[in-house]
Amino acid sequence: MVIFNDAEMFSRFLWIMTGIAVIVFFSLYRINAGYGIMYDKKWGGTVNNRLGWILMEAPVFIVMLICWLLSERTFQTVPLIFFIIFQTHYFQRSFIFPMLFKTKSRMPIFIMLMGVLFNTLNGLMQGGWIFYVSPADMYTIEWLTTPQFIIGTIIFIIGMGINLHSDYIVRHLRKPGDHNHYLPKGGFYDYVTSANYFGELTEWLGWAILTWSFAGTVFFIWTFANLVPRANTIYKKYQTMFPEMQNKKLKRVIPFIY
Repeated sequence: MVIFNDAEMFSRFLWIMTGIAVIVFFSLYRINAGYGIMYDKKWGGTVNNRLGWILMEAPVFIVMLICWLLSERTFQTVPLIFFIIFQTHYFQRSFIFPMLFKTKSRMPIFIMLMGVLFNTLNGLMQGGWIFYVSPADMYTIEWLTTPQFIIGTIIFIIGMGINLHSDYIVRHLRKPGDHNHYLPKGGFYDYVTSANYFGELTEWLGWAILTWSFAGTVFFIWTFANLVPRANTIYKKYQTMFPEMQNKKLKRVIPFIY
C-alpha cells in the first residue's frame, strides 16, 4: 500500500485518527452506544450478538495477519514477538470471547459496522508501523532488553489478566435461564464498575509503551476515547438499577481516580 511507503503520509494518517478519536470521546458523552446493557432499538437493525462480535473484531486480526505475511520483516524477532502479543489478544477477543456468551442479546448492525471500520484501520496502523514504516534499525534484538519493552510487556500482561478475569466474573453473574442484571463484584469490580474496560485500557497502554510508537499511542487514545465515556454511561445506569451503589465508593473505570 502507498501509505506504507511514505512515512509522512502514514504520520498524517495517524494524526487524522487521533483527531477523530477526540471527536468520538466527546460525542460518546452525549450519545449512548446502543449495545450490551445499553441496547436500544433506535439504532435500527440488529444481528446476533455472538456473530456481530466476531464480525466486528476479526478484521483487525485478519489485517494484522496480512501485514505480517506480506512483509519482508515476517520472521524478524522483535516484530514477530509484537505480532504474537497483539494476535494473542485478538484471537481471544475475536473467536473465543464471543463463544462464551450466555445470553441471546442483539447488536445493532450500525455499531458492528463502525467496529469493523475502526478495527480495519487499527490493523493498518499497528501492522503498518511494525512491518513497514518503523525504521529498519529500530526493532533489533536489543529492543527486548529496553525498559520500554520490559515495562510495557509487564503492563500489557497485567491488563490482559484483569480483562480476562473481569469478563469471567460478568459471565458467571447469572445462573442458566436467569436474564436479570446484577452488580459485578470481586476483582477490580470492588474498585470500579467497568473493570473489564480498565483491563483493556491497561493492556493498550502497555502496548503503546512496549512498541514505543505513535501508532501504539493512537490505539491507546482510541481505546480511552471509546471506553471511558461508555464506562461513565454504565456507571450512571448502575446507579439507577442498583440501590446498593449509594453505599459503595466505586469509580467508573480507573481505580481511585475516575
